[in-house]
Amino acid sequence: MKTEEVEDLTKNYLMNTYGRAGISLTRGSGARVWDAEGREYLDFVSGIAVCGLGHCHPRVVAAIREQAGKLMHCSNLYHIENQALLARMLLEGLPFDKAFFCNSGTEANEAAIKLARKYARVKHGVERYEIVTALKSFHGRTLGSLTATGQTKYHKDFGPLLSGFKYVPFNDVAAMEQAVTTETAAVLLEPIQGEGGIHVADGKYLGRVRELCDRVGAILIMDEVQTGMGRTGKMFAFEHFGIVPDAITLAKSLGGGFPIGALLAKDDVAEVFTPGTHAATFGGNPLACAASLAVLETMREEGILEHVVNVSRILFNRLETLRKEYPQVTEIRGRGLMVGIEVQGPSETCVETPAKFICSRCADKGLLVNAVTDTTVRLLPPLIIGEGEIREAVDIIEQVMKDIF
Repeated sequence: MKTEEVEDLTKNYLMNTYGRAGISLTRGSGARVWDAEGREYLDFVSGIAVCGLGHCHPRVVAAIREQAGKLMHCSNLYHIENQALLARMLLEGLPFDKAFFCNSGTEANEAAIKLARKYARVKHGVERYEIVTALKSFHGRTLGSLTATGQTKYHKDFGPLLSGFKYVPFNDVAAMEQAVTTETAAVLLEPIQGEGGIHVADGKYLGRVRELCDRVGAILIMDEVQTGMGRTGKMFAFEHFGIVPDAITLAKSLGGGFPIGALLAKDDVAEVFTPGTHAATFGGNPLACAASLAVLETMREEGILEHVVNVSRILFNRLETLRKEYPQVTEIRGRGLMVGIEVQGPSETCVETPAKFICSRCADKGLLVNAVTDTTVRLLPPLIIGEGEIREAVDIIEQVMKDIF
């Protein structure tokens, strides 16, 4: 089918919940995708950080094919070998003891919210239920994770939201000190805010948050849905900051393109979850876990973390050179292969926000990037991206800058 035909079907039969670009993707390989007309794009969105090993990585595809011929789903009423193996592989070498599997980042954060409240009630009593999150955060779109998200634009028309949530400015120690009290059950933070504009946590700030949680007996949860699985050059972004949370949430790249999410927690926190307290029908199914096992094995055997560190230096160096040439580029933010380009006011010909205008012009030239705020262009290339592909992408961005500024 041609793009126009797919667009017509979409308009006629799908709920209008996405602001879709006029592109219909039909095939992907590595860092590249092709649309219905056969046009090739360099993909620096990666399914929003989902295709960490690129599109259709051979080892992930092989694992899915093999498992699909054996057993795709069975109930969590029974033991699931792949689920147990995946939990062991994920937890090895980490300061966490138990895993819970679900299907998405939203579900992982819902599980974390429930775990935090159950832990607080068991350990401290019914008066402990407040959860502190950051302004500009994003934790999901189900009602609990939506309430945890510190952006009013996502809350609009969905009230009343859950009670017991506080929002404080990100990286503001004084605000956090005021917010964390003996009524606090948990603090939930992203180590790098993704949808909020690629804002990196300050190490001293996170250290102080850890101290505050310890002082009042609250748990610290890090939302690693976007930052985890090697995106920042370490397996999990919290490892950059010298602190250990009590629990982390994962999804996106965990399945290499196949839906899976996870909550990892320390034993003393995880133990409050008992049979019947939480569940997910499809969570940790054999097929999803087979895909995730292949992802983890590939990352460890093919030196993906070291590769991210090396190529991200090239990406940041090229973008900093671009920033110096164009004053409209005011800041380059991020870590590893999670990058935000802050831009201001393109030419008078722009009828969209600055970031969306740049993204659409990049797509015209064969590069997919996306806008997370009116002024922030986000780059999330697959972790297997090559040096030549990075140079190609930045060259296209530079051409767009040259055209519009």
